[in-house]
Amino acid sequence: MDTVIATLKAEIEKYAVRGYNSVSRLIEDSANKFFAVITTVIEPNKRYSFLDLYARIVGEKIVIEHDANSKPLYEALMQAGISREQIILAYAGEPVPDTA
Repeated sequence: MDTVIATLKAEIEKYAVRGYNSVSRLIEDSANKFFAVITTVIEPNKRYSFLDLYARIVGEKIVIEHDANSKPLYEALMQAGISREQIILAYAGEPVPDTA
């Protein structure tokens, strides 16, 4: 399970970058096994932030609650060796275990 958590963290960190007029930051709670990326857009006379990505570990699964990226996190995870069976796309209506 440590490998799954390390892979999730490594892949989600790649979404926490600085853009032309924005900055995205990784927020993690290792004790509760959740990771999020918050993006702040900076425009002249205007700033706003939004949740860009939110994933957590439930049992042996990675549950992706929200993903607003053009390259979905689940694709990055699969390319990094996580099987699709280990990933739950909660934002797409896939059922999340009751223990969640």
